[in-house]
Amino acid sequence: MRQYQPFYVYILASRIGGTLYVGVTNDLVRRVAEHQGNEKPGFTSRYRVHRLVYFETFGDIRDAIAREKRLKHWNRAWKIRLIEEQNPDWIDLYPFLLSS
Repeated sequence: MRQYQPFYVYILASRIGGTLYVGVTNDLVRRVAEHQGNEKPGFTSRYRVHRLVYFETFGDIRDAIAREKRLKHWNRAWKIRLIEEQNPDWIDLYPFLLSS
């Protein structure tokens, strides 16, 4: 029997209403830690986009990648609305992942 492997689509923000980044990963804790530690040069380190403000879980990588691609094509207002429906105060969700 195959073990369930979760995949995540996530949104990071630089601050409330700030710069947004949409990504996909199979290890959300590790990936956010990489972003926060500026371990890889690129967009999130350049613009200090480190606050995990939204994520979704998927059982199939193809679904997660399709969702990531859709979100990347959304306009900014739609992404902000999505974040604020679940996280109106733009709280960094990363510490909650570590404690669960």
